Amino acid sequence: MHIPTISQKQVIANFPKRPRNSHKGQFGTVAVIGGATGMTGAPLLAARAALKLGAGCVHVGLLAENAPGVDLLQPELMLHPASDAVQLPGVDVFAVGCGLGRDKAAQKLIDDVLHSNAALVLDADALNILAQRADLHHLLLARTSATVLTPHPGEAARLLGCGIDEVQADRAEAVRELAQKFNCSVVLKGASSLCATRDGKLSVNKTGNPGMSSPGMGDVLTGMIAACIAQGMPADDALRLAVHLHGAAGDALAEQGISVGMTATDVTEWARWLLNQWT
Repeated sequence: MHIPTISQKQVIANFPKRPRNSHKGQFGTVAVIGGATGMTGAPLLAARAALKLGAGCVHVGLLAENAPGVDLLQPELMLHPASDAVQLPGVDVFAVGCGLGRDKAAQKLIDDVLHSNAALVLDADALNILAQRADLHHLLLARTSATVLTPHPGEAARLLGCGIDEVQADRAEAVRELAQKFNCSVVLKGASSLCATRDGKLSVNKTGNPGMSSPGMGDVLTGMIAACIAQGMPADDALRLAVHLHGAAGDALAEQGISVGMTATDVTEWARWLLNQWT
């Protein structure tokens, strides 16, 4: 089966152009929800990526009791308790799951955002909660707003109720089945990440390299997808752009001789630079 390869020309074509008299309200509001105790860095990485990829306003909802009130490295972000953040008015995209955990409070947050009219990007523990709570599936299927799932093979296996080896043996079938099962856009992450649209159309991404096997890379991708949706891109287009750009940023770092020790923060900075060059 031939699967089309995502190209730079294809993904950048629908990125919105900014009018000269623009203001931040035109570029969408993202709320990143996660950050249980010991994991507050994950949603901060996602939120910084959303901000630096062009979202107009970015909120962060943190579960940890000792969560910071400000991100000293990125004070433009607005930090809240997670239970407050899911109730914020005017949110265009909720990005949920980064460092979320799976306790009752985390599960309540998933229930809340599934009732929202905002677009959703679900990652990490949001996917694990969906896998263990089949009763939430009907909420996901009933949604009319866009939803994007971003599983790695282990999360995909849990969502499909099979083994990781089965997912990896036929990645194309796995990602298509996820898109159909949950009526979502899906990226199955890994070498040659596969993207599936709601109607089952597949594309493969060829950017990226082994240096990107480091903590926080998935969190950054989640924030990038959310930023693209917030700025007005359809979910499928936003997903393909973010996945391709994420890998291209890693490749740019590798070309500079940085492979071992590449960080998610490095990728965010290079992704911002590349996006501006491409546009």
